[in-house]
Amino acid sequence: MNYLITGATGFIGRFVVEELLKQPQATVYAVVRTGSEHKLDKVKLQLGKSAERLHAISGDLTQPGLGISPEDAEPLKGQINHLFHVAAIYDLKADANAQQQANVEGTRHTLQAAHTLQVGCFHHVSSIAVAGQYPGQFTEDMFDQGTHFTNPYFLTKHLAEKCVRDEAKVPFRIYRPSMVVGHSQSGEMDKVDGPYYLFQLLEIIGRWLPKWTPIPGIEGGQFNIVPVDYVAQSMVYIAHQPNLDGQCFNLTDPQHYSLGELVNLIADTSDLPGFRWQLPNKILNKLPESTIPTLAQQKLVQKLLLSMDIAPEALSFITYQTTFDRRNAAQALAGSGITPPDLKQYMPALWQYWRQHLSPQTKASTAPQPEADKVLFRKPKLRPYLQRAQDHWKWNAKSLFQSRTALQERVDGKTILLTGASSGIGAQVAQQLAEAGATLLLVARSKDKLDTIADAIQRAGGKAFVYTGNLADGDDVDRLCQQVISNHGGVDILINNAGRSIRRSIKYSLDRFHDYERTMQLNYFGSVRMALNLLPGMMQRGDGHIINVSTVGIQANPARFSAYLGSKWALEGWSWVAANELAHTGVTVSTINYPLVRTPMIEPTKIYDYTPAMSPEKAVDWMLDIIITRNKRKVGPLGRAALASYYAFPKISESIVNLSYQVVREAPPQPREKPEQSTRKKSKQPVERQTTNSESGR
Repeated sequence: MNYLITGATGFIGRFVVEELLKQPQATVYAVVRTGSEHKLDKVKLQLGKSAERLHAISGDLTQPGLGISPEDAEPLKGQINHLFHVAAIYDLKADANAQQQANVEGTRHTLQAAHTLQVGCFHHVSSIAVAGQYPGQFTEDMFDQGTHFTNPYFLTKHLAEKCVRDEAKVPFRIYRPSMVVGHSQSGEMDKVDGPYYLFQLLEIIGRWLPKWTPIPGIEGGQFNIVPVDYVAQSMVYIAHQPNLDGQCFNLTDPQHYSLGELVNLIADTSDLPGFRWQLPNKILNKLPESTIPTLAQQKLVQKLLLSMDIAPEALSFITYQTTFDRRNAAQALAGSGITPPDLKQYMPALWQYWRQHLSPQTKASTAPQPEADKVLFRKPKLRPYLQRAQDHWKWNAKSLFQSRTALQERVDGKTILLTGASSGIGAQVAQQLAEAGATLLLVARSKDKLDTIADAIQRAGGKAFVYTGNLADGDDVDRLCQQVISNHGGVDILINNAGRSIRRSIKYSLDRFHDYERTMQLNYFGSVRMALNLLPGMMQRGDGHIINVSTVGIQANPARFSAYLGSKWALEGWSWVAANELAHTGVTVSTINYPLVRTPMIEPTKIYDYTPAMSPEKAVDWMLDIIITRNKRKVGPLGRAALASYYAFPKISESIVNLSYQVVREAPPQPREKPEQSTRKKSKQPVERQTTNSESGR
């Protein structure tokens, strides 16, 4: 199957090309202007091996017949099964003449090329803009009824579709996407337009006002939004269905959102202020029809909007009342499994990508500062402290009185990376977080165990993904984190739960410095490296939580754990400093000081049979509680008593620990075996193991 496409390097075009290359034995020819071949090379790089079937054809949208040379056209004549005309200017701020040339004349030139090449079917990507400001529902069978074209984009898209209807000499099909936003999974988008102006506006408001501020708003017009992956998949699927030539398909969502509903949906996702009360449309409709257009023409209003990088033409959508049906599209897609995803489900992905890649605030914070701007003192941000205080009391109260619903409210839709997830407390925590609606990224060395846990979560309707890696290897940590960022756009909560515990006296460690190196590599360097990789995304989103699992040993300082506690002291030192530095960014750093937990991992150490230990269920509750409250530390009565005793009576505390050290017998470690002795029976003394922090010997 051979395809020709215009606009292959554009945002929608890239995804259409990707879908076309999934077709059996597909070869795609992309019309590319001379000098712009590098753009197609970039698309090929993104597509990987399948791009071997993607070829450039030199052409120009502004030239008759697309300016395709006879030498290029002759081999393609009669060989192109489908021509997809995607190229157009999708920009409210674009010049009227430029839009006329690209959208109208460009369509006419593409139709000429379709006729010359004798293509099987011409697929025209139109837009719901062809309806103009039609007052009511605009069906797929309607066209001439389009009216009140308030800006050049609406008008040129209407005229472009008219060209297809009136001038096409080959079979054609027409697709009208509604407002196209980023990919429903990754959130990927190429520019700020349409609903993204609301992202920008709310972000600006959020710099000055807390979320709970009662902002007045309006019910406003109707918005219909679809992600780019749905649009591309739908067009390519419908293109291959028989007996649909001459039809038009509205690639829209059955659900329309009022301006007020959309603002509040974005606000709920982004934790920014929304409309706390809305002026109903029946009051707004009493204003003259010219009110909004006249307002948009005011120089002061235009200057204000442009200062926020918002197109003044976007004001026309404030009262946009046109709605759309999709009966033809729904019928053509029946049985394909292709349906518009719920905006509420993929809005977090859109917002996350916006914050990381498109937000002016993010760009400003990452841009290099001129020397003149590098001042000694800067005005601090004080509002985040008020928000932190409000959240602290709110979530601690919910943890006490609404613990079941509080967890779901806190983590639903969030992405959580959990290390040491292959067994024990890590596995149990993963199950409960998945049940509460979180997407779990399970990390450990054992893939088989992780797969078993992930399968159980998925069978129960949850979301879980497996990532294996050696957290004691810095390069492997970097690789794992970059893979996570690429696949999920980042992480909302990082739980550093994996750790290595070594129980051995210092007098038996004099020739074992590698014990200290190994505990530091995993417990300290591995955890910090995970955080440093994932922190940029959290800071850009203005929200994130890092949980470092530590031990009550930090307060009690038991003997024989110098290597283990040394690494945990280092991690806690980093955690305290990180918490102090990040307090104004929306990122919280918490520490859990677990006591000994009664799990199978401690059974080989017989002394623990006589030591009080926490139940695994209680340990899970501790973890869930700190996720809900985001408190700075979670420590039990034993830890608090040990710390108080140490500071009040340091010598007495030291003597007590020393007495217990002398009383408990410890066998010296076995000498290192020579290679020829490697098959001999080893000592049964359990002095070293790698496990989750919550199961480590304390």
